[in-house]
Amino acid sequence: MGNNKVYTLAIAIIMVISLWVPPSPCATFKDALGREIYLQHPPDRIIPLAPNLTEILYALGLGDRVVGVTNHCNYPPEASLKPKVGSYINLNVEEIVSLSPDLAIGTVDGNERIILDLLEQAKIKVFFVNPRSVRQVIDTILTLGRLCGAQGNAQILAGELTKRVDHVIERTGSREKPLVFLQIQIQPIMTVNKNTVHHDLIRLAGGRNMAAEEPVTYPRISMEEVIQRKPEVILISSMEKGGRFEKARQDWLKWPSIPAVQNKRVYLIDSDLIDRPSPRLIDGLEIMARYIHPEAFD
Repeated sequence: MGNNKVYTLAIAIIMVISLWVPPSPCATFKDALGREIYLQHPPDRIIPLAPNLTEILYALGLGDRVVGVTNHCNYPPEASLKPKVGSYINLNVEEIVSLSPDLAIGTVDGNERIILDLLEQAKIKVFFVNPRSVRQVIDTILTLGRLCGAQGNAQILAGELTKRVDHVIERTGSREKPLVFLQIQIQPIMTVNKNTVHHDLIRLAGGRNMAAEEPVTYPRISMEEVIQRKPEVILISSMEKGGRFEKARQDWLKWPSIPAVQNKRVYLIDSDLIDRPSPRLIDGLEIMARYIHPEAFD
C-alpha cells in the first residue's frame, strides 16, 4: 500500500513538472544607437514612429499589433485607420503613453532624441533603427522580425527582396553608368549626396549620382549648376503625377542643352517609393533602373 502511495505521488510530481514551463529569459537586442533593449516576450502593442516602420510591420503580418501610427502613415491603407500619435518629427508623447505600447520603434534620422528620453521616463521601451542603404533596409526587416517574433515572415520577405535587388544588379551592373540628377524638392531645388538611401538606389540602378560628393546631405542646387553639369537622366521625386511636379518636369524641358532633355529622359518618380526605407523601396529601385537603363528591361 505504501508503495502505491509513493508511486501515485511520483506520478503527480511528474505531471506538475510537465505542465510547468519556466519563464523565458529576457531576449536582448541592440539597436542602432548601441542601446540594449530587453524583452521578456514579443511585443503585443507596438507603435512605429515613422511611415516606413509601419510599412515594415504590416509587411511582416504584424498589423494587428500596431496600436498607433504617425500622421503620415498611409500605407497600407488600413494603417491610416489607427490612432494618430503626431508626425514623426513632432510626436505627441502623451498620446503614445495613453496607448500603452509594449514597444515603440523609431528612426535615428527622423525621431528626436528627446522623444526617446520622455518615453523612457514613462517606462516605454524604444528601439531605434537606422537603415542608410537598400541592403540595410533588408537587414532592418530581419531585425524587426526577430524583435517582434516574426522571424519566419521576415526571412521569407528578406529573401524575396534580395532576389529582386540582385536581379536589378544583374541587368545593370555591367552597363555604362549615366549621370543622374535626382530632385527631391522643387523650391528651392534640392538633391542628395552619397550619405543617403537615394544615392544607393541610383548606384544599384546603374547610375552615377550627380551630387554624390556634395558636403551637405541634402544640398540646395541651382538650375544653372544642373544645366552646366549636364545630367543624362533627371528624376523628380513627386507626391502625385501632375500638378506642380509635372510643371517642374516641364520647366526642365525648356533647357535642350541638357542631355537628359535632348533624349527625353526627364521623369517623375513616386516619392513614397524612394524616400521610405521600407519593402516598397525595392519597387522604387526597379522603376529607377528602368528609367536609367530602359534597354536592359525591354
